Amino acid sequence: MRGVRGRFGDRLLHAYTWLIILWLVAPIAVMIAFGFNDKQSKSNATWQGFTLKWYGELFAIPDLSDALVNSLLIAVASTIVTVVIGTMLGLALGRHRFRGQGTTNFLVFAAISTPELVMGASLLSLFVSANVPRNQITITIAHVLFSLAFVTVTVRARVVSLDPSLEEAAKDLGAGPWATFRQVTLPSIMPGVLAGAMLAFALSIDDYVVTSFVNGSELTFPLWIIASVKTGIPPQVNVMGTLIFGVGVLIAIVNAVAARRRT
Repeated sequence: MRGVRGRFGDRLLHAYTWLIILWLVAPIAVMIAFGFNDKQSKSNATWQGFTLKWYGELFAIPDLSDALVNSLLIAVASTIVTVVIGTMLGLALGRHRFRGQGTTNFLVFAAISTPELVMGASLLSLFVSANVPRNQITITIAHVLFSLAFVTVTVRARVVSLDPSLEEAAKDLGAGPWATFRQVTLPSIMPGVLAGAMLAFALSIDDYVVTSFVNGSELTFPLWIIASVKTGIPPQVNVMGTLIFGVGVLIAIVNAVAARRRT
């Protein structure tokens, strides 16, 4: 009887797991499929046949192209700044002891738990009170602020797992602080840095809530999509979503292969 219950529980768990996977994959599959749909209407929800013409007309909508370029520029800039600051902060929190460390840790986790609506409204108040014009720079600053905590936590987790004897051995062999960091510490924490960079880039290019508060006349990809819902989303959006998803999958595969080679 107990064995029957165990087999039933295993099957139920497997079925539940596959349902969750299907729930996650179904929207992506629909997006990819309708990027090949030979129909352009307000909903684009009726399959009319297979076509590749939307890939050829990917940049036929000027506003959409500009919004995508804005999103990419902001995402790249905010990711670079976030990775530099987050790596230094993660190293400080994971390796050193200093006054105010507990408060800094609290602020990092508080930033993660703060709702985007609250963060967006507070940043809007800050920029308005300081007479700062809202543009790509304010969007980049906002993206750095809400993604910094995620990079810090990712790098800090990697730093804590390092063996301090590696750095001590490098110093015993005559390496200075900079050489030790460049040749020992940085390569060791690089997986955490890359993971943080990927997370920061994804958070930035996908953000709508905070961006809607701090943008001026600049349109980003998420803002353009939400604004276009009223008139109908063109098939090019599905194509761009498919390409972005494909790049993400490719990066994940490359990282997995590189990690397997390192081990």
